[in-house]
Amino acid sequence: MTRTPQIGFLADGRRLHLQDGPIDLIVEATGSQADKRAAYAAAVRRFSGLLDELCGELPLLRQAAHPARCLLQGKVARRMHDAVAPFAADCFITPMAAVAGAVAEEILGAMTANAQLERAYVNNGGDIALHLADGAQFTVGLADRPDAPGVLRTMIIHADDPARGVATSGRHGRSFSLGIADAVTVLAPTASQADAAATIIANAVDLPGHPAIVRCPAHDLQPDSDLGARPVTRAVGELSNREIEDALEAGAHSARKWLAAGLIDGAALRLHDEMIVVGTRAVEVPGLRVPLGRAAEGSLHV
Repeated sequence: MTRTPQIGFLADGRRLHLQDGPIDLIVEATGSQADKRAAYAAAVRRFSGLLDELCGELPLLRQAAHPARCLLQGKVARRMHDAVAPFAADCFITPMAAVAGAVAEEILGAMTANAQLERAYVNNGGDIALHLADGAQFTVGLADRPDAPGVLRTMIIHADDPARGVATSGRHGRSFSLGIADAVTVLAPTASQADAAATIIANAVDLPGHPAIVRCPAHDLQPDSDLGARPVTRAVGELSNREIEDALEAGAHSARKWLAAGLIDGAALRLHDEMIVVGTRAVEVPGLRVPLGRAAEGSLHV
């Protein structure tokens, strides 16, 4: 059966929807009418055939990344590898950990190369690439978990901030997780870097061997999973407050390491109604403002 990508504007007439197989993008640009038309046309052109490009290298994309060697050929595939390579020396990760962010980056790059825009974003299932002209800003919502509606907190990203990528990972997301986090949201210089880092940090939020955590081999759920026989989290039972804190602190330790290495700009980690925030941006809660970046004072619970 021939696959037909879905391309069209949402009901509000402002946001472009591009969908092909697992790639599901929401795109919005701000600028003159001519520039917006040019940006959306460029997004559609680049979207065409992109999934086929990735599928052509899928076996390699599902293999563990090498920290210094890349055999991939496609532009997006190589971007995926480059995003995960800094983590590959420490832990198992494949380029697929950065696929959503890398695709969002590619489409945004096509838009900004063909139009002068004030702001633009490409949202690939919650992994978001951002463009900000001088003086512009985005308010990014933080969900308690990626599969549930509703936003309880926000992050504000300004044009002079280094972050241009936002990604969320966790056991409720579209991909399997080795950890138990409900959600880990990461800000990073690019969407592909944020995507890779969110995966790694979410995996680190864990209580290995805990009897209340149900796991099973990834290939039992998805035979072609890049995680193979590695046990992925399927359910998390009752945990004590101390256990929740220990799991979150394990993830925060990972986040601080990647923050110090310059790979991320901030992270918010959530498990069972508790949150730890690490980094340099600001999370806003109704009636409260919590800075991400008091490394000397420790992480903050909200």
